[in-house]
Amino acid sequence: MFPKKTFLSVAGILAATLLASACSSGDDAGTAAPGAPGSSQSVTPVSVSIEPADANGISPTTPIVVKAANGKLTGVTVTNAKGKAVEGKTAADGLSWSTSEVLGYGGTYHVVAHAQGADGKPVEKDGDVTTISPKKQANANLIPAPSAVKSAGVGVGQPIVFSFGTAVKDKAAVEKALSVESSPKQEGSWYWMDDKNVHYRPKEYWQPGTTLTVSAKIYGVDFGNGVFGAEDRTETYKVHDSWIAKADGGNEQMQIFHNGQKVKSMPISMGKDATPTHLGAHVISDKQENYTMDSCTYGVCPPDPKAYRSDEKYSERISNDGEFVHENPNSVGQQGSSNVSHGCINLNASNAQWFFENFGLGDVVEVTNSGGPQLPVWDLYGDWSKSWPEWQKGSAL
Repeated sequence: MFPKKTFLSVAGILAATLLASACSSGDDAGTAAPGAPGSSQSVTPVSVSIEPADANGISPTTPIVVKAANGKLTGVTVTNAKGKAVEGKTAADGLSWSTSEVLGYGGTYHVVAHAQGADGKPVEKDGDVTTISPKKQANANLIPAPSAVKSAGVGVGQPIVFSFGTAVKDKAAVEKALSVESSPKQEGSWYWMDDKNVHYRPKEYWQPGTTLTVSAKIYGVDFGNGVFGAEDRTETYKVHDSWIAKADGGNEQMQIFHNGQKVKSMPISMGKDATPTHLGAHVISDKQENYTMDSCTYGVCPPDPKAYRSDEKYSERISNDGEFVHENPNSVGQQGSSNVSHGCINLNASNAQWFFENFGLGDVVEVTNSGGPQLPVWDLYGDWSKSWPEWQKGSAL
């Protein structure tokens, strides 16, 4: 017979053995892993979404995005109404796909997406996305026309003008899509002359040799009233040497400055008391070796005694109010002594030819002591009549 103490120890060991055996009894495979067959937890199936969710009448610049949750995309195709595929790219993680080309106006795009989840089951989702159909489209017309100044460049006073041909209601939205990048960099700002025309000028005259990259990223931009931008455009301008003429009605002389250095002085005759030349900085907008001056072009027609019509040489327009720098043989006797013109700056033949050969689009004629009013900001290129703070207030931003 065993001692009583020894017997209790053996009994304890046997009980512990039986308990352990009961806890581990059953299938040798053990407890099933979560998500495996026979487990109490199921795998969440993959889901696919197409964005934007409200896909009726989106902007054509809004990308179509397909996303997968609880799985990955295995393929996405987007086709237009003609069955042509739209370019797109799948993200590296396989969770999203996005179009990489802009869409067209008034189009319906069919989306087919395939994805696979952790359970290995494939899923397909399809849907349609429709883009807006504008009532009207607006083009960004550039002034001066880039083709007209491609070889010669523009002068230091040249504003950059976008003319849209149709009224812009949301000026801020459109202005955000416009840009002028200058190299070397100069501060500049936009000014809305009216609902169709917006001008850009720097704080000071452009630096000679500046390159201007002008862009209108207006495609898909809502102008308001059902009007949208027709297409983007980008153009480049080159600013040539600085040519500035300073015309003084007090002494009837015009000093010529090339890159800041005085190179010539010319006797002139400006507008008489009844038709004085406007004050301020004028910018040359056109030049014609032979030109017919006709006051009817700005509303002064016969039998008005102020009406005139004459053929002139070496004419360069400096405002839309009938002001030019040009040759006038009839006023040579008054050039340098009195102002007798209808508002133009008259020169003799040799000086007019020299001026014509050296001055071009964007060059500046600054008028002082003419007895006339300030050139209005809206008179073609009256942009420099505004101080810089006043000019900045013309921005919609």
